[in-house]
Amino acid sequence: MELTDIKSLSIDELKEQISLMGDKAFRAKQIYDWLHVKLVDDFDEMTNLSKELKEQLKNTFQIVTVNPIEVQTSKLDGTQKYLFQLQDGNVIESVLMKYKHGNSVCISSQVGCKMGCRFCASTIGGLERNLTTSEMLSQIYVIQRMAGERVSNVVVMGTGEPMDNYDNFIRFVKMLSDENGLNISQRNITVSTCGLVPRMRQLAEEKLQITLALSLHATTDEKRKALMPIANKYSLEEVLDACNYYFEQTGRRITFEYSLVGGVNDTKEDAEELIKLVKHVNCHVNLIPVNPIKERDYVQSNKKVIDNFKNKLEKCQINVTIRREMGRDIDGACGQLRKSYQDRNAERKL
Repeated sequence: MELTDIKSLSIDELKEQISLMGDKAFRAKQIYDWLHVKLVDDFDEMTNLSKELKEQLKNTFQIVTVNPIEVQTSKLDGTQKYLFQLQDGNVIESVLMKYKHGNSVCISSQVGCKMGCRFCASTIGGLERNLTTSEMLSQIYVIQRMAGERVSNVVVMGTGEPMDNYDNFIRFVKMLSDENGLNISQRNITVSTCGLVPRMRQLAEEKLQITLALSLHATTDEKRKALMPIANKYSLEEVLDACNYYFEQTGRRITFEYSLVGGVNDTKEDAEELIKLVKHVNCHVNLIPVNPIKERDYVQSNKKVIDNFKNKLEKCQINVTIRREMGRDIDGACGQLRKSYQDRNAERKL
């Protein structure tokens, strides 16, 4: 008999399951608290449950978790990169970034990615599978447990396209922000998408209070197509309309992510085009100096070019920041640690 993934059940679903097992609803609240507040991953650790109930739980449910197999710590800023192994042997990665305002964790939503963005290591090798809700939550839970400090902000910007794993992602947000769990405010949760327009519109209609970040990265359809294959399906006009719709439905300011690639999208003309595109949108532009990866020939724009680009936007009253580069002395960019682990494993097999 296949065991049910208990950590992916909402509190109401868990109450229903416990009731079907013939136990009282308050037991579900206790179990949920063990899983999502005390962050245990073994029924035997649930000390206020009877031995009989624990045995029943073991025969009905499994507790899905992720196993840390490698942790890199930056000597520059303390950023930590985690490589996690899943129960099926696949590996994913997450990042813990420590700021003055609190701890932020960046998680993965898929094993691999099929979106094919040219500057991203996550897409090399394609998509293996979606992560379950419990696997997404477990990345945060294990990091919080290992760090011994509360996580206050979560960004779903690691490996994978969250909008391509929509149902599990929505359940993840609702459970993460549930008052019975870690109770992280939806306003402290950000999701990044390369621009799956129908899903962006669907997300708007959920009326969640999360921040939507669009990977923009170019100011014309032609340039965007060269960097991001998804642009062949959805035009800039369609993507920006979906962003406006998200703002109309939620009142939440949009974030535009713009990776600066030397000689590709960092010219004075690019800055002027970007201003035209976003000046009428309630937004924040996050300029990202691209992380070079050995499989691609893209290079980072130099500091003067980046500063000039930012200044141009600021002169037009556009909210803009240059993303602080965290963990540059470790495999800090999306997909890099997973890729280097896979390469090492492949070499061992030769």
